[in-house]
Amino acid sequence: MAIRRVLVVDDSRLQRRILVSSLKKWGFEVAEADSGEAAMEICATDPPDLVLSDWVMPGMSGLEFCRAFRALENRAYSYFILLTSKSDKNEVAQGLDAGADDFLIKPVDADELRARISAGDRILGMQHELSAKNRLIERALEELKHAHEAIDKDLIQARKIQESLVPELSRSFGRSRVSLLLKPCGHIGGDLVGMFSPDRNRLGFYSIDVSGHGITSAMMTARLGSYLSSQHFDQNLAMERRFNRFFALKPPEDVAATLNARLLADTGIEEYFTMVYAVADLRSGILKMVQAGHPHPLMLRRDGSAEFLGQGGVPIGLLPDVPFTRFETVMQPGDRLLLYSDGFTECRLADGEMLEPEGLLDLVRSCDPERGGQEFLDDLFWQLKQVMSPDHGMEDDVSATFFEFGVNELA
Repeated sequence: MAIRRVLVVDDSRLQRRILVSSLKKWGFEVAEADSGEAAMEICATDPPDLVLSDWVMPGMSGLEFCRAFRALENRAYSYFILLTSKSDKNEVAQGLDAGADDFLIKPVDADELRARISAGDRILGMQHELSAKNRLIERALEELKHAHEAIDKDLIQARKIQESLVPELSRSFGRSRVSLLLKPCGHIGGDLVGMFSPDRNRLGFYSIDVSGHGITSAMMTARLGSYLSSQHFDQNLAMERRFNRFFALKPPEDVAATLNARLLADTGIEEYFTMVYAVADLRSGILKMVQAGHPHPLMLRRDGSAEFLGQGGVPIGLLPDVPFTRFETVMQPGDRLLLYSDGFTECRLADGEMLEPEGLLDLVRSCDPERGGQEFLDDLFWQLKQVMSPDHGMEDDVSATFFEFGVNELA
């Protein structure tokens, strides 16, 4: 039983003897007090499971004793029954407000008392069970808190590792320049941007978006970062050694095919990714690209015109032996090319609609025309945040690669 110890409080010695006799016969441990003050001394050191208290007593009344008893900081809940000759509804309401759980009309009937104690025992039993479950929940929440803190710490470190995949956010290649933007929507993301150049006349750069979000996507970007390393050309799948003397860039379509075969050969991997990979001849301005399910590259001509390039293509890692088609264009000094992830075009606006490519073009045109390189990308991202829905925020990673051809020559 939940009720083991009972405190009987009554200024009538006879009434206490009658109650104590019944309670002991039923197997309860019983303590007595002849006043509310004496009862408070007992409750302060050894609170009972059940209190049976008379309402009308000299000094501290049963109602006052009930309020004082409830004010004690007891770890466990105690059931409180007021013994009273009062049956008026207002007086019963006063007792409930003071913290009483039940009432018995004097003279007390033994069977009714036993039934009321049984009802209180059921309530205390449920309360004890609830307290035990709450303690389990508190321990589980504390363990989850520690686990979350550990995961959060790991994710912060993972973000640093992921940032190391993009060691330079802006770099000049002769008279041209490549700038990068990488803004994950969480600690880590599934977007990757990069650039590499085996010699002064050739440049490769890309924009990648791995399916999904979170840890799995971030692990895939780490793998792709090693496949397209800007530090270790011998590991870069987009390069090949010629005559054991120098490295050359492979055709973009071959790079896409190699990545597709490599990804499909890895069993257990369900992720795929979209990509635009471009190779630029820094002398002639010839630009060769492959688009694999990625948003259409945006060409910004020096004369102010703009056009979206490419035909779409199939994402990498979905189908075996799929052909990837190369397309070409020629850039003039002052022309700029923007590769971007769908974190831009699928950004949700305040009206619930998506930005779409046309909206991106509007953002580009609203940027300061005097700004280039990293400043342009920072301005573009700031413009995006101004139109972004405050209710949705960044729902996807946002990234971009910005290639400016011959800008230093014009300067």
